[in-house]
Formats: sequence, structure tokens, C-alpha cells
Amino acid sequence: MNSSQSAHSPGQSASPDPGSADGSHEEAASLEFRGVTKRYPGQGEAAIEDLSLRVEAGEICVLVGPSGCGKTTAMRLVNRLIDLTEGDILIDGTSVKDRSPAELRRHIGYAIQQIGLFPHVSVGDNIGTVPRLLGWDKQRISTRVDELLELVSLDPHDTRDRYPAQLSGGQRQRVGVARALAADPPLLLMDEPFGAIDPINRERLQNEFLRLQARIQKTVVFVTHDIDEAIKIGDRIAVLKKGGKLAQYATPAELLMYPADHFVEDFVGADRALKRLALQRVRDIDLWKAAEARIGEDTREVRRKLEDADLTIPLLVDEQRRPIGWLSHRALEGERVEEKLRSPAEPVVELDDILRDALSDLLSSETRYAPVVDGDGRAAGVLSLEVIGRFLHTAPSEARTGADLVVDEEQEASPAEP
Repeated sequence: MNSSQSAHSPGQSASPDPGSADGSHEEAASLEFRGVTKRYPGQGEAAIEDLSLRVEAGEICVLVGPSGCGKTTAMRLVNRLIDLTEGDILIDGTSVKDRSPAELRRHIGYAIQQIGLFPHVSVGDNIGTVPRLLGWDKQRISTRVDELLELVSLDPHDTRDRYPAQLSGGQRQRVGVARALAADPPLLLMDEPFGAIDPINRERLQNEFLRLQARIQKTVVFVTHDIDEAIKIGDRIAVLKKGGKLAQYATPAELLMYPADHFVEDFVGADRALKRLALQRVRDIDLWKAAEARIGEDTREVRRKLEDADLTIPLLVDEQRRPIGWLSHRALEGERVEEKLRSPAEPVVELDDILRDALSDLLSSETRYAPVVDGDGRAAGVLSLEVIGRFLHTAPSEARTGADLVVDEEQEASPAEP
């Protein structure tokens, strides 16, 4: 996510955006908690205690922690659904206390687990709620509603005039997100927005949200109790513990690699090293180099390629460099390469595959390595269990470049057969 955009105060117009109804667009706003404390009358322990953190413009900050740790309380302090006891919250450097709650909320999007759509008005009227409060004219609202329905992958003609009860849970959640974005807010609050959705649709909505965020680049505060969702969604994660105390604020990779204490380590889970595989794609790490061979190629040339490869087994490819299989020693006994395979090229992994899924493919196929292909199906290297193992033992900064994933000479010598 790009967090280096220039920020504007929540009420100021920013650079034109052709995707918005009137050509105006509010850029993302930074958000800062400064020593925030919230105590409820009659409660001995604070709900939030001395919380300080900063969310840069355009980033997704996920608040995560066990039940009762103050995640939702912290979020509701931002749009003044509840008021601070001590400290301050700044949006682009301006205190939330300097604006009336009503005005503040009109410039902050809010999406919740229960969705909160008005049941007796149409989808279009639900999405247009805040724009109507801001005095937009009917044509501008109508145009904006259609834009947003398309943005959240719903057909405006099919959806605009329907009522919430006529939609599936996933569709209603999309409408809830569209409504939160209706007035193009610089800041979006999302309180367990996908928590009530079944696992399959929940993953689909998460992916669609990340695709959407890549386009709209809003500043997002996202509450969840699910650490896996936090790792997938967040640019930075704030782990809260009971009493609303901040245990750690870090990127997902840093959180998994360097948990601050035993509480964070336990909350993230014993499989935190494996969770890092969900953060990277195959293209993000250094792959082994294979000796590519074609049928009829001079075997002396293939043997020369093997000297510069990370595997002792040649990979047979077709004329478009698409993997066919792993060649046996017998394939190189003559002057020309023959199609004598040790095993087919299975599984085939794509550069854009998530490492977690690629590892699953390797294990399911009971092999230590697999050819990797680009978007056109051309061979791009080899992924191995050794490469993945080295990735899991690198620091987050190193893991993103793959710079230190070097194959040891003894590992190159005689890898196990696929």
C-alpha cells in the first residue's frame, strides 16, 4: 500500500479523481492516538489505557486481541461514538475534539459486522444516506451509487432498487462497504466487517477488499479477533491485551518474526513461522536455477548447463519453454536429448502463487521441488523445500528481497528425486 501520499484535512478537497461523482476526491488522512485512555464510570480497570500509535495515510491498521481488550472501544473513540477520558486522537494533525461528532462522522466511513443497513429502503438509498445529509443533488447521488456498486463488484441495474433482505449476506456486506465509502471519506473504520460471513465468502470478501484498497488507497482502521485475518489484511497490526494496553505495533512480518513478549507470541500462535508464508508470493524469493533441455538438443550443451544449475536433474521444456518433465540419465546417453522422463513436471507453481499454497502443492505431491512458471506458462525457476526453509529463517526485510536465499554447495550436489 502506498502510504506516501500528501494528506489533506478531512473536509478539504484534494486532487480530482475521475472515478468520483463530481470529479473531487479526498486523499487519505493520517491518524494518531496520543496517550489515549478511556475509563467507564464504575469500572475499576480502564477499557483503553495510554494507547499511542500512528497510522500513515493510505495504510491499513488492524486492531487485534482477545475479547475485552478494547479493540472496538479504540475504534469508536475515533468517530466519537464514545468520548475520550484522557489523551487525544488526531486526524491529519487536527484533534477529533475540535469538530462536532455529527460533522466528524460525515467524513469518516464506518462499516460494521452487523452491516446496519436500513431494511425498509432500497440499496441505492442506503448507499446515498451520507451524501444526502451532505446536501448532494439527486443526480450526483445516483451517479455515485452506481460507481460504488460497480466498485464492490455488484451490478447497479440488478442491485440498486432491491432491498437488503433480497440480498445474500456477502452482498449486504459489500453494500455496507459501499455505503461507508459513499462520501469519499479520507478515513474508513471497519469493525469485524466480515465476521458474520461463512469462511468461503469471507476469504472472497477479504480479497475483494484488498483489491479495492489498492484502487482507493484509504486510511483504514480494521478490527478483528482473527490473527490470520489481521496478517492478511494489515499493513501494520496493533496487538492489544486486556485493559486496552498496546502489546506490540508492527508490520505482519515483524510481528511473526519478532513477537514482543510471551503474550504476543501465544496470541500469534505456535505456527507463526508458517503464517509468514501467507505474506509472500513465489516471485518474492530467490528460486533455484534449472538446466532447461529440449528434445533433440545436443546433450553436451545440456551437461554444460547442469554445471551452472542448482539441480543435477535437467528440466525438459517445449519450444515455448513450458515445463514437460524431469529428464532421466538415460535421456542424455546419446548425442541428442530424448524424451525419457524420470517424472512429469508436477506440481507446476506460478510466480504469483502465495508461498503457503505452493508449499501445500509440494507436500501434496510428495516432492521436494517444482518448476515455477510465469503468467505465460514459461519456466522461471524452481521452488524447493530448502528455499522455503531458508525463507522462514530470514528477517522480514531480507525475506522480501530474497537476497540471502543462497543454495549451499552440498545441497546443490544431489537433491532428492521429485
